[in-house]
Amino acid sequence: MPTTRFQIGDTVMGRWPGSNLYYEVKVLSYDSKTRLYTVIYKDGTELELKESDITSLTIFKQGVARSRSRSRSRSPGRPRRSRSRSPARTSRRSSSRTTDVRKEKLKEVLEIRLTPVPVTHENNSNSKHEKKEENNTANADSTITEVKTEMESENQAGGRYNLRRRKDQGDGKTVELEQKTETETLSQTKPPAASAIKMTDLEFGGRVGVFFLMFLLPVAVLALLILCGQKDASLQSFPLELPALQSLWDSQVFGIVLLWLLFQAVLSLLPVGKLTEGMPLKNGKTLKYRINGFYALLLTAVAVGVALHQEVDLSYIHAHFLQFYTSALLIVTLLSIYLFIRSRWASKDELAPGGNSGYFIYDFFMGRELNPRIKNFDIKFFCEMRPGLMGWVLINFAMLQAEMKNQNLENPSPAMLLVNIFQLLWVVDGFWHEEKLLTMMDIVYDGFGFMLTFGDLAFVPFTFTCQAYYLVSHPNELSVFWIITLITMNGVGYYIFRKANSQKFAFRKNPSDPALSHLKTIPTATGKSLIVSGLWGWVRHPNYLGDIVMGLAWSLPCGFNHLIPYFYLIYLITLLVHRNARDERQCRRKYGSAWDEYCKAVPYRIFPGIY
Repeated sequence: MPTTRFQIGDTVMGRWPGSNLYYEVKVLSYDSKTRLYTVIYKDGTELELKESDITSLTIFKQGVARSRSRSRSRSPGRPRRSRSRSPARTSRRSSSRTTDVRKEKLKEVLEIRLTPVPVTHENNSNSKHEKKEENNTANADSTITEVKTEMESENQAGGRYNLRRRKDQGDGKTVELEQKTETETLSQTKPPAASAIKMTDLEFGGRVGVFFLMFLLPVAVLALLILCGQKDASLQSFPLELPALQSLWDSQVFGIVLLWLLFQAVLSLLPVGKLTEGMPLKNGKTLKYRINGFYALLLTAVAVGVALHQEVDLSYIHAHFLQFYTSALLIVTLLSIYLFIRSRWASKDELAPGGNSGYFIYDFFMGRELNPRIKNFDIKFFCEMRPGLMGWVLINFAMLQAEMKNQNLENPSPAMLLVNIFQLLWVVDGFWHEEKLLTMMDIVYDGFGFMLTFGDLAFVPFTFTCQAYYLVSHPNELSVFWIITLITMNGVGYYIFRKANSQKFAFRKNPSDPALSHLKTIPTATGKSLIVSGLWGWVRHPNYLGDIVMGLAWSLPCGFNHLIPYFYLIYLITLLVHRNARDERQCRRKYGSAWDEYCKAVPYRIFPGIY
C-alpha cells in the first residue's frame, strides 16, 4: 500500500477550489482509489482535494518568507546590478519569466476582501476580464494593481463572492493590498464562512413562533389523547371535557417512566454491538457511538415476555395513558432546562449551528449544544431512538391487550394486528439500520433542546400510537380485500423508504463503490455529487415519499368515521414538507449553481407529478 504524503490529523494549507488562495485545513481521511484527501476548513466546510492542491505549513511559510525577501530586494531605493545580455537572447524569455513571477505572486496574495455581489449575466464579461489580466505580461518589477476572481460560496445562499481588493466608496480608486506579517496572514486567512444567524434565518416563525410552539404542542398532544379516549372522537366534540387533575398525575406512573428510561440507558451502555464513528465535527474530530439498538430491542422484548409470564397487566398503560404522558412531559421540561444550562460551558466547537442565535427562547427550543455527553454517554443519540421508539412498540402492544380486554375478544382484531405489525416493522428496521442515523440532520446539524427532547420522549410515543389507542374504543372491521390492499400499500412504501435511504447512505460512505456505478450524478464544487437517477431521479426525497405511503397504510385500518386517527399522517406530511424546505435552503447554499442544475433534472420534491 503506497504511503501518503499527509497523514490523518495533519494541519496543512489547502487551496480553495476555483481560486489561488490557500487556507489552513486539517486532514480527515485519504481515499486510495480516488487519491483524494478529505479536509475540513476552520468554518466546518469539508472538501476533497488533490495532493497537488495541498502543501505543508513549513513549505508554505518558507514560500511566504522568500516572497517577502524578494519584495524587499527589489525595492526602488536599491540599485540593481546590470548584467550583459547576449544578443541572441530575445525578450520572449523575459516575458515568460515575468508571467511566471506574476503567477507566483497571485498564489501569494492572501489578504483579500470578500464582497458579496448578486449573480447576474455579467459574469461572462468578468471572466473575460480575468483572462485578460492573467495573460498580461507586464514588467516583473511593476505592482499588481488588480486581481479578480469569482467563486461560488457554499455558505452564502443565492449569491457569489467577488474576490478582489476593496475599493474606496465614491471615487472607485483601488486600495493597495495591505502587507501583513507572516503570523497575521496565517491566523486571519480563512475560507468564506456563514455569518451569524439573522432574524430571517430563524425557523418556525422565529422567537414568537417557537414561544407559542412550546405551549401549543404539549396542549395539542393532550387534546389528541383526550379525543382518542372518548366515545365520540369527532372534532365537533369540542370544547373537550377536561379531566380532573388527579387523572393527570400519579407518582407511581412517574416512577415507572423513570425506570423505563434508566433501563434503556443501561441497555445502551452494554458492551455489545460495534463502535462506529460519527460525522466529523467542526474541529475535525469524530465521536464514537455504540451501535447496539437492535440487541437492546431484543432484550426489551425478553423483559416484556417475562412480565407477561408473571401476569403483569400491560393494559395498565391504557388506563393511565394521560398520566404517562404528563410524566413524560415533566421529564422533557427538566431535561431541556438541564441541557440549556450545561450548554453555557460548552466550547464553540460543541455548539449547534442553528441553535445559537442569542435569543433565549429560540435557543432553548432549538438546542444550543450539538452533542451533549456525560462521559461516553451521548444524551441526544440515546433519546433519538431508544426510549421513544421502544416505548412506541410497547404502548401498541399494551393497546392490543386493552382492546381484547375491553371488547371481550379472544384474539385481537385484524385492524389492531395490522397497526401493530406495520409499526413494529418500521421500528425494527430503524434499529437494524441504527448506524445510518449518524448521517441524518437531527444528529449532524440540530442542537438538542426542547424541540428534539419533546419530540423524542413525548411526541413520538404518545402520538404515533394514536391509531392503536383509537382502536381500543372504536373497533373497525376489515374485509379480506382491505387487508390485502393495506399490506401491499405498506410493502410498497417500505420498499421505497428503505431502498432510498440505503442507497443514499452507501453513496455518502463510498461514492466509488462499483455497486453504485450505474447511478447518474451531477458533480458539485464541494467535490461531492448529487444522484439524479433511480429513485433519486424520480423525486428529490423518495425516502419521504415512502414514509408518507406507510403512514397512510397505518391510518386506514381505523376507517373513515373520524379524522383523529389520521393525525399522524397529517403531521408527517407537514413535517416532511418543512424539512424539505430546510433541506432545499441548505443544499442551495452548499452546492450553488450545481443545485440549480439538479433541480432542473429532478423537478419534483416529494410527490411525483405534483410537488
